[in-house]
Amino acid sequence: MTDSPRTRVLVTGAGGPAGVAVIRSLLARDDVDVYAADMDGWASGLYLVEEGRRRIVPPGRSDGFVDALIAMSRADGIDVLFSTVDVELPGLAARRDELEAVGTKLAAPSHDTLVTCLDKFALVQRVGDQARVPVTRLLNAEGIGADWTFPVIIKPRSGAGSRGVRLIADRGTLEALGTDESIIIQENLPGEEFSVDVLAGLDGGVIAAVPRSRERVDSGVSIAGRTVRRPELSDTAAAVARAIGLTGVANVQLRYSSEGTPALLEVNPRFPGAMPLTIAAGVDMPSLLLDLVLGRPVPSAVDFEELANVRFLEDVFLAPADVLVSENAAHAEGLEE
Repeated sequence: MTDSPRTRVLVTGAGGPAGVAVIRSLLARDDVDVYAADMDGWASGLYLVEEGRRRIVPPGRSDGFVDALIAMSRADGIDVLFSTVDVELPGLAARRDELEAVGTKLAAPSHDTLVTCLDKFALVQRVGDQARVPVTRLLNAEGIGADWTFPVIIKPRSGAGSRGVRLIADRGTLEALGTDESIIIQENLPGEEFSVDVLAGLDGGVIAAVPRSRERVDSGVSIAGRTVRRPELSDTAAAVARAIGLTGVANVQLRYSSEGTPALLEVNPRFPGAMPLTIAAGVDMPSLLLDLVLGRPVPSAVDFEELANVRFLEDVFLAPADVLVSENAAHAEGLEE
């Protein structure tokens, strides 16, 4: 009897907390060889894997990024590709067939789902009658003239985190902004905010929806939080996932409305940086998604426990010569701290 072949998995975005979380989850398996990639040779997650499995890739926004990933996947015999970076995902999903032609499955939602999630106006329109969404208009003459209850929120249609988000106190301030249809106006939701990590099967059935609070946030990433059992949060996130046709993992951000109902803020169609809490609470989404993509059986539902976490920095030490050289980041020469 021969041992089953090991699965080769490539994880991109190894410098971010989401990439590190996915790498650590998959390293815990004894049937997986993990490769790590980033555009920056100083990305910490690169050094969690064996030296021969560290890769430098072009920036995700560059024209040659997808071509480079396809070539790398072919050369390394990659079975499954996990991307943990927003800007990489649409390009990769659009060329999923080319990846599969070299033997690599992409562990990511469909291109249609990704494009919808990354456009907040399109997302609200898609989810509209399936879950509570904030009243949303484009920043045009019609949107500015709508019957708003102030304050309202303005934010870019695309973009992650809180970049470009502003609270607008009155109509005069709103009118002074002018028109720009790359910006949306939204009803201000006054209640508590929660993130819900959702895993959906390849048939769209929701396997797990784990709500968690963000007790402390640093640079947009939760550094302290807790999982919470609130069925209305799990149910709303699952409804959103079904409305967008989610397959795989996404992070659904919800905030309670003035009437006490969870309403949609946005969907990040990738692994979140706070994934270690969800994994520790009993739902190892990277490992489950790997099995789903490989066609292996997984439970139809996975429960979680209420758990809290705090985070701290952890150092990886290595010889300076072992730091990978990349064109996309400054290196140690001439730098002082």
